[in-house]
Amino acid sequence: MVTVTVAEAPSFGPELFAFLRELAANNDRTWFAENKDRYVANVQEPALAFVEDVGMRMPEISRHIVADARTTGGSLFRIYRDTRFSKDKTPYKTHCGVQFRHARTRDVHAPGFYLHLEPGSVFMACGVWHPERETLHAIRSAIAAKPARWTAVSDIPGFRLGGESLKRPPAGFDRDHPLIEELKRKDFMAISEFSEDEAVSGEFLDEFIARCARASDFMRFLCDATRVEY
Repeated sequence: MVTVTVAEAPSFGPELFAFLRELAANNDRTWFAENKDRYVANVQEPALAFVEDVGMRMPEISRHIVADARTTGGSLFRIYRDTRFSKDKTPYKTHCGVQFRHARTRDVHAPGFYLHLEPGSVFMACGVWHPERETLHAIRSAIAAKPARWTAVSDIPGFRLGGESLKRPPAGFDRDHPLIEELKRKDFMAISEFSEDEAVSGEFLDEFIARCARASDFMRFLCDATRVEY
């Protein structure tokens, strides 16, 4: 008996990046209205299919991370920009963003996973972005108390730490702490890049899940610090 391995059909295709490139060059409501069917077929529907697929696999990693495939209010970010307080009045985002939030996100600023698809910039991220004051203090306190553990879990193969940092040591922490540069962080995010070719391959879902699993110790540290389950 011969076993045949069939590659999984990719969620995303080159059409997604082609659409986003054209949107960047024609970022106005008239063009988008004329091409909305393309947005739905090439961006929205593949992204929602990816969310469903991740939802089937995420329990392997954590049962507390949510994959919500609703068209609005779920894991897929809206394509429409909020221009109320921005000098940039272009109406549409030129990337596709998907966030897999922690089930406790409404209660606390909990860690989660994120996927960013943009021509020339494809990456996933995990952790906490711009946490509110109490969550930020809790994470810094955990790092200060367990520096060796933080150093170990934040060294994730294929990832780099990113986000913003303070210029000066945060109040209440020893400025001579060996991890003072880590304590200055305002975001606790680990980022891993992909190529566009990887994003449209049949192995992308498996690779995304594998990288989520690789970051589990990092995510568990942040969940423990913020007192939520992982």
